[in-house]
Amino acid sequence: MSTAAATIAHILDTLAPLPLSSRKMFGEYALYLDGKTVAFVCDDTLFIKPTPGANAMLPNADLGPAYPGSKDYIIGSESLDDPDLCSRVLRAVAADTAPPKPKKPKNP
Repeated sequence: MSTAAATIAHILDTLAPLPLSSRKMFGEYALYLDGKTVAFVCDDTLFIKPTPGANAMLPNADLGPAYPGSKDYIIGSESLDDPDLCSRVLRAVAADTAPPKPKKPKNP
């Protein structure tokens, strides 16, 4: 099953103050903040990276795999009911996440 584009539009609209971007990958989506992957949306469900900051802010959140074979992520769909909290959590994830490695230049 894949995530509907309307779900991504809803999440981005709900969290509009954040400069989030999304990218479609294999029928699902990754969410980025400051160029860092902070969450995935799979089967219309928000999965937040379980960094120390996110775990501290959502200590009792349910965990589950975003896709078959993945590690457990914070199931964050309910956090969308409190957009301010969800925004703070995603900012904490971005702060806890290392910047992406630079891409190797292509050989001409």
